[in-house]
Amino acid sequence: MLSKDQLIELLPNAFEVSALPLPNRASGKVRDWYDLPDGKRLIVTTDRLSAFDRILAAVPYKGQILNQLSAWWFEQTQDIIPNHIVSLPDPNAAVVNVAEPFPVEIIVRGYITGVTSTALWYRYSLGERNIYGYEFPEGLQKNQALPEPLITPTTKGGITGHDERLTCAEVVEKGLLDKHTWDQIQAAALAVFKRGQEVAFKAGMILVDTKYEFGCAEDGRIVLIDEIHTPDSSRFWKADTYEERLVAGEDPENFDKEFVRLAYAEKGYRGDGGIPSMPAELWTAASERYIQIYEMLTGKEFVPGAYPVQGRLLDNLKQGGMI
Repeated sequence: MLSKDQLIELLPNAFEVSALPLPNRASGKVRDWYDLPDGKRLIVTTDRLSAFDRILAAVPYKGQILNQLSAWWFEQTQDIIPNHIVSLPDPNAAVVNVAEPFPVEIIVRGYITGVTSTALWYRYSLGERNIYGYEFPEGLQKNQALPEPLITPTTKGGITGHDERLTCAEVVEKGLLDKHTWDQIQAAALAVFKRGQEVAFKAGMILVDTKYEFGCAEDGRIVLIDEIHTPDSSRFWKADTYEERLVAGEDPENFDKEFVRLAYAEKGYRGDGGIPSMPAELWTAASERYIQIYEMLTGKEFVPGAYPVQGRLLDNLKQGGMI
């Protein structure tokens, strides 16, 4: 594990944005992507960390971990459903096959938890018993496991610019997907989530819930795209203290980037107004958390790529003949 002093020294050089001589650059909160020939695309994962729909900081090695961890998970689940990964020419970059994303995000939830407006426990605590089209009994406890994982889809953006909650039936009723495609996606999502829970539990973690994105490849196949089972797309808890804390009525120990959100919430920030400054120790702790999760899940030692990333990335892409 890298020392705190090493991580603090890297903070000014965290990889915030890529600049490559490739066409049609576009950006999301964390990733930049570029067109490549022959139906391929280059996805570059930066160190940007977002929460509350805002980019808050750049955390050393976060991008490398998201890129390599997703690639590892894609490999672990390719027997369930194909994915878009072709190769990793750099620790922070992936070449993928272009796929047309479906207009629905798939949230799979294994536990009744959460305090945001779309969370199961939040809706349940308000007295709702029909949530996302599912009927919930009385007497459920916050953070307890559901009998079976549930799919709670959302639109991507929607008319308000924010994700809109859907029931599984509405995905077809609203014409977002045909029934055959939607049935395939649901079956794949539940199977991938089950695999993720099994792997995470062996590593001492509980995969609580996650987000998947699927797309249609050029050959018509449904493929898993974007990222999978990362600390950005998923909620993890520590497994060894879960039961004890549940019995005591305490929240489980989170083991993802939730502690960053909580640090901002303690300062009264939830996405509105100016972003408060945070001590370097928060970002070194985030780096350490991402590295630890990578090593626990994969069973591999994290090998840090050289910084600054931009020069290294350019060199690796030149060696690969991409630029």
